Amino acid sequence: MEGIVIMGSVFIDSTMTDEERRSRLYAGDIFILSATAGTRALIDLARQMLEEVFSPHDPRIIHEWKTPEEVAAILGKLKPQFIHHPECKRIIRQVMLEHGVDLESLYFDVPRLRSAYPSHFLSSGIAYAFHPHRDTWYSAPMCQLNWWLPIYPLEPDNAMGFYPRYFGEVVKNNSEIYNYYEWNTKNRATAAQHVKVDTREQPKAQQELEPITVRYLPPPGGMIIFSGAQLHETVPNITDVARYSIDFRTVHYDDVVARRGAPNIDSRCTGTTMRDYLRASDLAHLPEEAIALYDDDTAKGERILHFGDKLLDRP
Repeated sequence: MEGIVIMGSVFIDSTMTDEERRSRLYAGDIFILSATAGTRALIDLARQMLEEVFSPHDPRIIHEWKTPEEVAAILGKLKPQFIHHPECKRIIRQVMLEHGVDLESLYFDVPRLRSAYPSHFLSSGIAYAFHPHRDTWYSAPMCQLNWWLPIYPLEPDNAMGFYPRYFGEVVKNNSEIYNYYEWNTKNRATAAQHVKVDTREQPKAQQELEPITVRYLPPPGGMIIFSGAQLHETVPNITDVARYSIDFRTVHYDDVVARRGAPNIDSRCTGTTMRDYLRASDLAHLPEEAIALYDDDTAKGERILHFGDKLLDRP
């Protein structure tokens, strides 16, 4: 995107149109939205599921009662159950309508239940604490937008951290090692096996980063919307409570076919996540001609899988 002006504003409960909001997000702005009936329904569903599987204990302090291996085994079943719960897709549609998004043009991927435990307990595999990264290092398109919401109250030291200065600044990285199709076939279903250490090779920054991050703390059900090109991380959890959150990603059809989105300044991964997105109106996949705009010669036969087939713990 030539001539783009890199911004760095934070909008809170903005009333601008969806098209205006997408343009600002592609330019580096971030949006914070208050909880709605839809987001409250989504976190209520997640909270109910969490509290059932960890009963009689509070999920936020489950590390005081169970071992990392026990928690990883529970999450290995719970997270796919949440992804495939029939209410999730219905609620996503509701959330989009609440924010003025056209369901015929909006494609989303299934919502993921995330967990971030105190760092000494569990921070790999199914509860991977993501290092600083752009989602676009993981084969996401430049038009991807991330919608993130906490299930329980956040603290600064168990939230997400953003590095806004790097939105328009090249970060030395090894994203060329990542191919989405190869990741699917080799690593897709093994997350729960990585408890003590995570040996899966992933794209990472290859330079020292300015250590200051910005941490947004919306209340439960409040949302952070940001571009997949934003450099962000899971803040190392030095609190004594676990953080649980939900996120999902969207692309807008008009932007997909126009190749409109954030600038690609340093992503060199291969493959594409475009087959993971479902149209909000009827759950149809993106047309193959639209996917072809983003695909490459690494897409071959059995390597091509949709996210909904199994649990995938990509960012």
